[in-house]
Formats: sequence, C-alpha cells, structure tokens
Amino acid sequence: MSILGHGIDLVEISRISAMLDEHGQRFLDRCFTPAEQSYKADSRRRIEHLAARFAAKEAVLKALGTGLTGGIAWTDIEVISTASGAPQLTLHASAKSAAANLGIASWVLSLTHTDSLAMASVIAFSNPSAP
Repeated sequence: MSILGHGIDLVEISRISAMLDEHGQRFLDRCFTPAEQSYKADSRRRIEHLAARFAAKEAVLKALGTGLTGGIAWTDIEVISTASGAPQLTLHASAKSAAANLGIASWVLSLTHTDSLAMASVIAFSNPSAP
C-alpha cells in the first residue's frame, strides 16, 4: 500500500454561513448529500460541521488533482460517520471513477474546526496488492 495523494483545505466558517444565508436549501442540495445535511442538523454547531465537510470535499478534489472537472459534483464526495463517530469518505459517480483510475483504494480523513475555521486533511492510498 502506498500513498497516491494528499489534500488539505481550510474553510472560514463565515463563508459557509454566508452561502447558507444567501442560497439556503439550494446551496445545501448542491454541495451536501441528504445524509450530510441531516448530520447534527439540530446542533448549535451545525455550520461548523458543514464547513468541515465542505473542506473535506475540497481536500479530496486536491488529492485527485481534478478540481470540479470531468463531471465531478460536490455530492459525489460524501463524508459519513462510522458507528464510533469517526469521519469516513465515500465517493460516488465521477469522483469514484476518478479515484479508481488513479488506483486509489482507500482514504484516511481527518476533520477539525474552531468557532471560525474548519479544516480537513485526506490521504489517498493504493490497493495493498498494487505495485
């Protein structure tokens, strides 16, 4: 298994808050899956959680080296939580295909946030049996 890519992104919480204020549900539907939208939806720190997930999506795009090209949509990159609460990436559609074309078999994701900033780091790994 070897590292094929790394991406990191830092997002200002106020930027995500402004997008939500300006575009509401349209912003949520464009950038977040239903599961991501419902994660901690009733929490007073909802914006921080959304911002961290947005940063994760940006970090994945950097690790893939694609940006939002090749038909990749924001919702093709999904951050879910395991039973223990750890964040985990699931790729869909064009993002999944792009990762497969690069030989990416697994990801490690780390998220963090403060009152004003959210950050994500992702590492893409090859298949253990790949050269």
